[in-house]
Amino acid sequence: MNQEYEQDDRFETDEDEAEATRRDAGDAESSRASRGWWDRNADEYQNDHGAFLGDDRFVWGPEGLDEAEAGLLGPAEELKGLDVLEIGAGAAQCSRWLAARGARPVALDLSHRQLQHALRIGGEVPLVEADAGALPFRDGSFDLACSAYGAVPFVADPVRVFREVRRVLRPGGRWVFSVTHPIRWAFPDEPGPEGLSVSASYFDRTPYVEQDAAGRAVYVEHHRTLGDRVRDVVTGGFRLLDLVEPEWPAWNGQEWGGWSPLRGNLIPGTAIFVCERED
Repeated sequence: MNQEYEQDDRFETDEDEAEATRRDAGDAESSRASRGWWDRNADEYQNDHGAFLGDDRFVWGPEGLDEAEAGLLGPAEELKGLDVLEIGAGAAQCSRWLAARGARPVALDLSHRQLQHALRIGGEVPLVEADAGALPFRDGSFDLACSAYGAVPFVADPVRVFREVRRVLRPGGRWVFSVTHPIRWAFPDEPGPEGLSVSASYFDRTPYVEQDAAGRAVYVEHHRTLGDRVRDVVTGGFRLLDLVEPEWPAWNGQEWGGWSPLRGNLIPGTAIFVCERED
């Protein structure tokens, strides 16, 4: 991508009042909805969360767990010279952090508008606009792959994504991704006390869908239980090395959607899966 960052009229459309529901949504519908939602909302997202994310930090989720401290990709001093694929990169903040440590990252995202924000911030990280379920790279192109809340929560078939990630990794390559902690699906997505009472079945895997007046999905998020995620990792060709559930730190007083100090001190908000390619 080499176009200048500028406001694009394609993303200025007024959305109909979206109706929230739970219904099935397949690969194509989920991908189309995600691309459209992130294109329309990238400006607001970066405006609201850009200061917290920074231009070149690697933050795994709203708790603020920083890769510089967590070392989930491996020791920072060993990242130099490694080829790294960031999936669902947004404005490529994590990729810039990797590049500053001597890695060779590639930032991939489905959303054209998110990648325009990556161009706005700048840097030398290559940007690729593509679907995580069909990675446009040769087999064995990368040493590591990572995703901080990117792609995985929004796809109907995560195993397809994992198999693609495995394909483009070299033998022994590490794959680390974070998602909303599955237990959160049993609670309302509210940061206050109303978000502390169970309101739905944890075992209901029906996707959360926001749809317009014509019934077209404009946002889709898919729920998998913790056990589902582990089985998907294994079926996708990986071994699970660690499952990290970050605790809410005392320094973090912000609310981010349904994440907040109140809830974060009581129930987990993020799950991070540290995986290694099975040879």
